[in-house]
Amino acid sequence: MRLVERQVAVGRRPAGSPQLRGLSARLTRELPRGRLEPVPGHPGLRNAVGSLPGPGPALLIGAHYDTEYQPRGFVGANDGAAGTAAVIGIARALRRELPAGHREVRFVLFDGEEESPGCADEDFADCALRGSTAYADAHADELGEVILLDYIAGRDELIRREGNSDPGLWDRLLESAGRVGARGVFSDEEQVALLDDHYPFVERGVPAIDLIDFSYPHRDTVKDTPDKLSVSSIDAVGEAVTALAIELASP
Repeated sequence: MRLVERQVAVGRRPAGSPQLRGLSARLTRELPRGRLEPVPGHPGLRNAVGSLPGPGPALLIGAHYDTEYQPRGFVGANDGAAGTAAVIGIARALRRELPAGHREVRFVLFDGEEESPGCADEDFADCALRGSTAYADAHADELGEVILLDYIAGRDELIRREGNSDPGLWDRLLESAGRVGARGVFSDEEQVALLDDHYPFVERGVPAIDLIDFSYPHRDTVKDTPDKLSVSSIDAVGEAVTALAIELASP
């Protein structure tokens, strides 16, 4: 939650903004072997990338760290900051807990997930998802699975399987959640299919799941602030994903 609050303290941080560029440098230092990777075709946009080296194919755990192009006051506590903080926390845990000989695990904080101003709903896949699409173009053939975190910290959270998420990988997440006492946060019911940062990988044949509570009541509003979040929710999601990652990456 301290990582959430540090991001929110920056205020509005849409893709390409000076605020986001300053934040990206700080977040990169939190990732193992962290670095910034430019997003081709979108000057000023950069994905923050980290890794725990090992043989391929790599497991990717990601979130987006930009916020919507909203008026002053929109800080994206659950829509961006919480997923980003959880990815960094998971990276710290895996650094300690992965067994010797593990597969490579990558951590990517995607830039440009939110649509640019003037983007029509039907054009979302083209004018949003910019960082993830560029990363998928460059690296999809190096990946075995993708786990995306978005809207993962709401109170009384129940995360259903998003409609474009791989059913088999989702079942493995539920099993992992059960092992760490976090099963109550997840459901085997299906919710609406979404165009999110996992989708460019789905299109390229990489099994991917999107952990997202799209029923979050403060979605896309200036009320999406840290006081609406739950420490227990972000912890449960982090524990479940860490357990799944250890299972997937172990030799």
